[in-house]
Parts: sequence; C-alpha cells; structure tokens
Amino acid sequence: MPLSTIEERELLHTRRIEANGYARPGGLYDLEARLVDVKTHDKIGPAGTRRAGEPIHDMSLRITIDTDMHIVAAEACFDALPYENVCDRIAPDYGKLVGLRIAPGLSAAVKERLGGTHGCTHMTDLIGVLATLAFQTMANQRARDAQNRERPFQLNRCHALATDGEVVQRYYPRWFDSAKKS
Repeated sequence: MPLSTIEERELLHTRRIEANGYARPGGLYDLEARLVDVKTHDKIGPAGTRRAGEPIHDMSLRITIDTDMHIVAAEACFDALPYENVCDRIAPDYGKLVGLRIAPGLSAAVKERLGGTHGCTHMTDLIGVLATLAFQTMANQRARDAQNRERPFQLNRCHALATDGEVVQRYYPRWFDSAKKS
C-alpha cells in the first residue's frame, strides 16, 4: 500500500542509495553502495554554488567479505563532494574496516574507527546499508549450502513438501525419494 497523497508540496532534495551484492570466486562477496544527493534548486554554500540537478554528494563504498562475514577489503571513493580536495582525503581511512566482522558490535567498532571527524557521516552511514545487504546477498547461497548438507526441516511436513512429490523433485532433488512413489 503506498503512502497517502499530499496535495501541495515542492520537491527540494533527493537522496538515492543503491546497493548491490556480488559473488566472487573463492567464497568472497563484494558489497557496493552508492549515495547521491541532488537539489532541485541552486545551492549556494561556502565552497561555491552547486547548480540544480548537479550532485552535491556522489560517493561509493565497497567492502569485500568472506563466507564468515569478515571484511577482507574496503574501498571508498568520492565523485562529487561539497568540499573539493578535502572530503575525499578521508577515503583511504575506510580501509580501517578490514578485519571487522558483520555481526553484533559492528556499529560500535565502526564508530570507534570512523566516527566524528575520523570519517565522513554519509560514507559511514553506507556501512549499515552494506551490513544488511550482506545477509540478503549471502542468504540464498547459505540456504543452498545447508540444503546440500542436511535435509531441510520442512520436508514431509505438508502435502506439497512430501519427499516423493513434484515440489521436492523439482526444488529439492537431493532429497527426492522416488522409491516412496510406488
């Protein structure tokens, strides 16, 4: 169900965050997020004027994790920023994410390494986006791996998931029992 309609209003700012998860050889996963901020009007600031439609922020963060959710590589880049040759100086510091694990306590560890003046607020916010993306990215692979090792608990718990039925034959072929069909 969509949000209710508001009759009179003017769009002033758009923030887009896009995040993608990729599988790599060797059990690694790349998680990438990009944040873009755009105003619908000219923004006059201390560092100059940004024209309507030009990104104020355009920044990306990639972390590479292993199957245990340990961060093994991290890279940040700034393609548009409010303070040229200043904001982007912090990019190499995002390498401090290496060695952390996506697990309880990650936020505190990130804050300790990159909080306040030790990082960029917007770039650091992307870490939370990537942490939740990690679970979505790896969920199917983990389920497939588990399915190959141990019989899924739901089999034979309902008609559709009978081990001699067409659903199990199609979606859980390892656990299909053709002998039971007779």
